[in-house]
Amino acid sequence: MANIKSAKKRTRKIVRQTIANKNIRNRVRTFVKKVDEAMGESKDAAKTAMIAAESELMKSASKGIISKKAASRKISRLSAKVKAMA
Repeated sequence: MANIKSAKKRTRKIVRQTIANKNIRNRVRTFVKKVDEAMGESKDAAKTAMIAAESELMKSASKGIISKKAASRKISRLSAKVKAMA
């Protein structure tokens, strides 16, 4: 357990940041799932869901929650699936 005042403050900050990061990560997963669900409906719905998911992925990458390469890879794979729809 931390004894120094600054270390105690840092642990409080880490707890808050962890909660915020989990919320953003869950939000990204939700948007990706919405793209998968929209693929079952129509191509137009999938495209609109893809735009929203891409925005969320890049937002989380810019905040450092996931790496930029991981976000780019996920966007690329999702867009390939949407493009492959007939």
